[in-house]
Amino acid sequence: MGIDFFQKLRGVAAVSSLILYAAVARAEPQHGLSMYGSPALPPDFVSLPYVNPDAPKGGAITLGNTGGFDSLNPFVLKGTVPWQLSFFTHESLMGRSWDEPFTLYGLLAESVEVPESRAWVAFTLRPEARFADGTPVTVEDVIFSYELLGSEGHPRYHGLARQIERIEATGPRTVRITFNTDNRELALLAGMRPILSKAQWEGRDFANAPLADFPMGTGPYVIADFDAARQVTLTRNPDYWGKDVPFRRGTHNFDRIKIDFYGDANVLFEAFKAGEISAVREFNAETWATQYDFPAITRGEVVKSTFPHQKPSGMTGFVMNTRRAPFDDWRVREALIQAFNFEFINETLTGGALPRITSYFSNSELAMRPGPAEPEVAALLAPYAQGLLPGTIEGYALPVSDGSARNRAGIRAAMQALQEAGFSAEGGTMRDPSGKPLAFRILLSKGNAEHTKIAELYVQALTRLGIAAEVESVDEAQLTARINAFDFDMAHFRRALSLSPGNEQRFYWGSEAATQEGSRNLMGVQSAAVDAMIDRMLSATSADEFVFATRALDRALTAGRYVIPFWQFSEGLIAHQSFMKYPDTLPIYGDGPNFMPEVWWAEE
Repeated sequence: MGIDFFQKLRGVAAVSSLILYAAVARAEPQHGLSMYGSPALPPDFVSLPYVNPDAPKGGAITLGNTGGFDSLNPFVLKGTVPWQLSFFTHESLMGRSWDEPFTLYGLLAESVEVPESRAWVAFTLRPEARFADGTPVTVEDVIFSYELLGSEGHPRYHGLARQIERIEATGPRTVRITFNTDNRELALLAGMRPILSKAQWEGRDFANAPLADFPMGTGPYVIADFDAARQVTLTRNPDYWGKDVPFRRGTHNFDRIKIDFYGDANVLFEAFKAGEISAVREFNAETWATQYDFPAITRGEVVKSTFPHQKPSGMTGFVMNTRRAPFDDWRVREALIQAFNFEFINETLTGGALPRITSYFSNSELAMRPGPAEPEVAALLAPYAQGLLPGTIEGYALPVSDGSARNRAGIRAAMQALQEAGFSAEGGTMRDPSGKPLAFRILLSKGNAEHTKIAELYVQALTRLGIAAEVESVDEAQLTARINAFDFDMAHFRRALSLSPGNEQRFYWGSEAATQEGSRNLMGVQSAAVDAMIDRMLSATSADEFVFATRALDRALTAGRYVIPFWQFSEGLIAHQSFMKYPDTLPIYGDGPNFMPEVWWAEE
C-alpha cells in the first residue's frame, strides 16, 4: 500500500511484536503468510478484496500480442512464449494478493507453517487439488517440480534451488523445505514456484521439449488450440479443481481467451479498431488522448478505462551493456544520459503528459530520497564508498534540459564527460584514445514503433556529438535470443518492480547474474554495494530496515548510470469492448495480468 502500508506495518511491529513472536514460534498451520506481521485477510475470508465474488462465468475475449512464439513452455530458457500463458494455466502452492505487499494465501496448499527463524517452511496440500487431466497433485509432484525447475528450468528458478538444503515429505500431504541461508523471504518464494506433473516429465528432456509438448498445469485454463506464431486459444476447464477456493472465487470468468499475434503494434491497433481484439493496453498518453476517437468508441462499443496504482515506477529506458566497451566506463554512460534530451522527446511523443522515471523505485516509499542519503542509508553504503560512483551518497539526479531541440547544456555536459574519459572529436567524429570512432547499435523490437521513434530522436542528438549510433530492429525471436545472450550494445529495457522486492533482485542486478545467460541483469552490474544491499533487504527483520536497504539499493543502481530512463505511468490505460466489466475496488498494484483479464467478466 505504498506509504500507508509501511506505516501500518511499523505499527504492527511496535505494538504486536510479542503476539507475532508467539504465533510464529509455534509454527502452527496458517492460511496465509506475510514477510512482516500477519496477513490482512482472516482465515475465513470469502474472496480477495478486489474481485467480484459473484462475477458471472461465460463469454469469450481475444487479446493481441506483437511478434510471435515458438514455445508454450514458460518455465525454460529456450524459445519465445506468449507472456500471459503461465498466469492462466499453472499454479503454485500459494497465491499472491495484489492488495498486500509480501503476502500470500493458500492455493494448492491449504495451510503453511514457518518457525520464528524462517529456517524452514512446510506446506499441506489441499486433497482436492488436481492437474488438468484429473490426477491429484501429490507431495512427489511438488518435490519433483522444485528439483526440475532448479536444474533444468529457467535460470530465474536456480537462485532458490541453491538456497534449499533439503526438501522432504513429512506426511501424506505435507512437504517441508529447509533452507541453508538466513533469508526471510525464502519461505514466501518457495510458495510461488509453479507445480508440474512428475508423471508427465520424469525421465524426459524438459528444457528442450518440442512446441506441441507443453507442460500440463493445475490452473483454470488449458490450451485448447494453437497455430505456431499466430494464435493460442485457452478454454476454461469445466472441471477446474479450485473454483470454490476463496483465493480463486470471482476470478478467471471468461470461458475462452484467444491470443492473436500481429507483426507490429500499428497492425494490432487497427485490428482492435475493427473489433477483432477485445482489449488493448495503451502506453502512450498522447496516443490515448488523440487516437482513441474511432467510430466504435463514439458508438459506445469500446470504453476507455483508467486504473491508478501505488506500485513503484520500475525502470524503462535504454540499457547500456557494461560488458562491452565503451559502456564499461561510467563517464561514457554519463555522457549518453546527458545527451538524451528527455524533455524534448517527451513533448514530441507524449505531449509532455508523463513524468520521467527518477529512480528504479520512484513513485513509492521505497524510492531513494532527493539530495544526500539519509543517515541510515548512508551508513549502509559507507563500507562500499570507494566502489560507488559519484553522487551515490552525496546526491544524484538526472539532467533536465530546457525542452528545446538543441539541448545545448546537455550536449556540453556530454562532451565534457567524454573528454574526461579520454575521447576527443576530430573532424566531426568522436574517437577514443586509440583513435577508434565511438559507434554502437540500439537493439529494438521490429514491432514497436514508439521505441523506434525515441531511438531516432536520440540518434540525432548523438550525431551532434560525433557518435555514430544506429537503430537495429529485429523480430521477437531474434530479440529474445540476443537479449538472453547479452548480445547487444544498447537495447530497450523494461523492469517492473513491486512493493515487495526480494530474491528476484539478485537475478535482476546481482553480480553472479551478470555472467549468467538468460538472467535479467542486462546491464551487467557487478557491484559489491548492490550485492550487499540486496542481502540487507533479504535479512531485514523490520519494515524500517527493509525500506532503508531498498533505498540504498535504489541509490547504487540509479547513480550507476546503467539505464537512460524514459517516462513512468501512474495509472494503467485500457481500452476494451463494453461487454467487459471489472470490479469497483482496485488492488493497490492496479492493472496487470492478475487484474485484466483475471478478475474481469463478460456482461451479456
